[in-house]
Formats: sequence, C-alpha cells, structure tokens
Amino acid sequence: VQLQASGGGLVQPGGSLRLSCAASGFTFSNQYMSWLRQAPGKDLEWVASIWSDGTYTYYASSVKGRFTISRDNTKNMLYLQMNNLKPEDTAQYYCAADQRSYTSFTFWGQGTQVTVSS
Repeated sequence: VQLQASGGGLVQPGGSLRLSCAASGFTFSNQYMSWLRQAPGKDLEWVASIWSDGTYTYYASSVKGRFTISRDNTKNMLYLQMNNLKPEDTAQYYCAADQRSYTSFTFWGQGTQVTVSS
C-alpha cells in the first residue's frame, strides 16, 4: 500500500492550495479516505474524511467552510482544496485510508508541508 501526498507549499494568508494523494496497492474505491495534519509541537489533528463512494464528507470545525475533500475513484486520487488559508493551518498534512470506517486510519502517506505565512 502506498499513499503519496503532494501539493504543499508556502502560501500567503487568504490564499489557496490543493493537496493531492495518489493511492496504490489496494482497492481505493473500498477505502474511507481522510486528511490529517500535525503542526510543530502539537498533536495530530483530524481534518476531513470522505466515504469510499464519496457520498458523505466530514470536516473538523476549524476547517469547515474553507476546505473541501474530494476523490476520484477512477484515478485512485484523493484531494483537499484549501481556501482562505490561515497561519494556524501551517502543518504537515497526511492522507490516510481505512476500509472499516472514516474514523479509522490504517494506512498513511508520507505527508506534505503546508506553510501559511506572509
């Protein structure tokens, strides 16, 4: 199983980024997919999750209304569109997968760094 996150970078407050996660080695369409993040010196924080068929999405209150999780099961890809970014969004972002539930995270990617700063 491999999850390869990409798309991070340095962006000014109020800007946007789109993260991508390429999945391989398992049946992507059977997996609940999630994004989590970890800022320096802070605990891991769940950001968003999406059902295996994309029917339902869930967001942390800190990102709701600004971030959108989506997936393309034909391409084995997961996305996180991040708008109106704030300095507190600065973190390493990880994609994760689990076949059982959107609240479980069995498989992890290596992470991509997002830095929001002027």
